[in-house]
Amino acid sequence: MNDDDDETLTAEGAARRRFLYGTGALTTGLATSLAPVAAIAATPHEAAARTPGAPVPVRLNVNGLDYDLMLEPRVTLLDALREYIGLAGTKKGCDRGQCGACTVLVNDRRINACLALAIAHTGDRIRTIEGLAEGASLHPVQAAFIEHDGFQCGYCTPGQICSAVAMLAEVRAGTVSAVTADVRRTLPVDLTDAEIRERMSGNLCRCGAYVGIVAAVRDASTRA
Repeated sequence: MNDDDDETLTAEGAARRRFLYGTGALTTGLATSLAPVAAIAATPHEAAARTPGAPVPVRLNVNGLDYDLMLEPRVTLLDALREYIGLAGTKKGCDRGQCGACTVLVNDRRINACLALAIAHTGDRIRTIEGLAEGASLHPVQAAFIEHDGFQCGYCTPGQICSAVAMLAEVRAGTVSAVTADVRRTLPVDLTDAEIRERMSGNLCRCGAYVGIVAAVRDASTRA
C-alpha cells in the first residue's frame, strides 16, 4: 500500500465521520422538535392516552338537555342513549345499520345511532322519539302513525317516526330521490307512494305494516 492509498482511506474515513455526525445532529433535532407536538397531542383525554379504551368525559345534548357522561371512546350513540341516559325509546335491532330501528335526529338529520360513536357527537343537537312531542301535543308524524295504524308490534316505530320527520324536512327542502321523475323541477316534490317508499327504505318493518306507514307519512306531510 502506497502513500496515495493511505490518503484515500483517510479521506474516506473523514467523509464517513462527517456523515455520521450530520445524521446524529439531524436525528436529535427531529426528536427535539417533535417532542412538544407529542406532548400537545397527549394533553386531551390524558388518562385515555395512558390506558387505551379508558372512559373519557362526554357531554351529549339530547332533547334539549345536557348529559355529562363518562364513556369509553368505543361506546355507540345508541348504547349511550339506552344504557347511560335511560332513553330506551330508540331501539336496538340489527346493530349493524341495516334495519333503521335506531334512527335518531342529529342536527335535524337522520342517522343510525348504532353506527355512530357517542364521543363524536359532543356539541350536536340530538333528538330521540321521546323529544318529538311538544308537551301533551304529539308531533304531527306521531299523530298520523296512530291514526293510520302505521305499526303492529311497534318495535321499529320510533325509528320509522324519526326517519319520517327528517324525510319530510328533506322533501320541503327540495331534495330529490332515486325515483323522482324530474330532478330539474324539485319544488314542490310530488310525494307519491313510490317517493315515500324509496325515501323510507332504510327503515324496515318486520311486521309488514308498510301500507299504514306510507299512509301516515303522506298524511303527516300535509300537517308537518
